[in-house]
Amino acid sequence: MSQGIEQKQGGGKEMNLFEKHLRESAGKGLHADGIDIIQVNAGLACNQECVHCHLEASPGWKEMMQWPIMEMVLEAAQKSGCRLVDITGGAPELNPNLYRFIESIRAAGLQVQVRTNFTVLLEPGLENLPEFYRDKGVRLVGSMPCYLEENVRAQRGSGAYEKSAGVIKRLNRLGYGKNPDLVLNLVYNPGGPFLPPDQAALEADYKRELDARFGISFTSLLTIANMPIGRFGTVLRRQEKAEEYMSLLKKSFNAATVEGLMCRRQVSVGWDGTLYDCDFNLAVGWPVNHGAPEHISSFDPGVLACRRIVTGDHCFGCTAGSGSSCGGALV
Repeated sequence: MSQGIEQKQGGGKEMNLFEKHLRESAGKGLHADGIDIIQVNAGLACNQECVHCHLEASPGWKEMMQWPIMEMVLEAAQKSGCRLVDITGGAPELNPNLYRFIESIRAAGLQVQVRTNFTVLLEPGLENLPEFYRDKGVRLVGSMPCYLEENVRAQRGSGAYEKSAGVIKRLNRLGYGKNPDLVLNLVYNPGGPFLPPDQAALEADYKRELDARFGISFTSLLTIANMPIGRFGTVLRRQEKAEEYMSLLKKSFNAATVEGLMCRRQVSVGWDGTLYDCDFNLAVGWPVNHGAPEHISSFDPGVLACRRIVTGDHCFGCTAGSGSSCGGALV
């Protein structure tokens, strides 16, 4: 996987620019403060090739989390006392062990969330997955980068807009986005090198427009900034906008976002069991560091819960403006 923009890892002896900026602004480096969520990358295969994807996921990837690693994740989740196992990809639905994994997580009394692109639920063999999600009380977070067809087409390809809307309507009929116990959150990603608008205002626009166009509803909207890495980083370089975008992220640094950064209360597990501070560090290939165990087989909740976070220039993407995380805006 490609980093997109050259940068130095925070685990080295030389402090990177983000770490320096953080210390100047907040007076200290970045450390974890518990483990509330374990995020699991079930594999890099995807039925789509989205322009903004930091992992460069595509149908061509073969990497897939195997069941023995999932068993270790389940054990780690129970040891850590986390509240949620957040499953992502690629398209996690393409992992043949997903059903079994979700059943095991729920049997252990843990909440589970799946990050879906919606269109994968139309793939052969996955037709009954929405009912399975409903029956297991799975929270869903789905990519819907805009309520306008032309913008979705530009990011996710032709037909993605209509297919996504159709899947959301089906999920609505099952109770998702209507029953408070069946959470259905949508994700907005900017269509270019700019920051997301105000999350609350954009959510109101989404709800009004999607209801008017399709009669569909959802729980909440999450705004997530595009990271200057992976496929989006490649697009930035091709358009000669990489430096301009990084400058925007750095100028928009907001110290108020640091407290809520997802890496502070979350651990990410790669498809092969490698541990990362976040899914973005997974994308650039930077495991946890500073003495913390780097593989799920050596999971130590005590050490990981207070580890020093590995940082780099892409971290400015999470601290710009209102902030950005897997849970949306931070302030």
